[in-house]
Amino acid sequence: MRKNSIKNTRINSEVQRALSTIIREEVKDPRVDPLLSVTDVVVAPDLKTAKAYISVLGDAEKLAATIEGLKKAEGYIRSCLAKSVNLRNTPQITFIPDTSIAYGVAMTKKIDEVAAAIPDRPEEDEDEEA
Repeated sequence: MRKNSIKNTRINSEVQRALSTIIREEVKDPRVDPLLSVTDVVVAPDLKTAKAYISVLGDAEKLAATIEGLKKAEGYIRSCLAKSVNLRNTPQITFIPDTSIAYGVAMTKKIDEVAAAIPDRPEEDEDEEA
């Protein structure tokens, strides 16, 4: 099975959907933030391992605590995943912090700051365009 095959893509999305539901509804660890997103899941072609990218709304401390809580509950999450997704092998899950959303928000703020620093165009230019 090739890395980018249709089958592997479907498995990735199904495992991502199942992990999101399991973490939201089943995991009761207080360290796991309720504003958690499973942004991506990459399952190895042999179905033995999976990388789950986790994003949390908040600071880095919340993200670190959430990852720690998920690592402690990994066995339980894996058993729930085995019950909900029918795969030949249930993958060993590695939770990886995903900071891409926070990076995007920071970049948007910087762009807004630069745009606010640029003086407005004169009214004459706006009249010519219309």
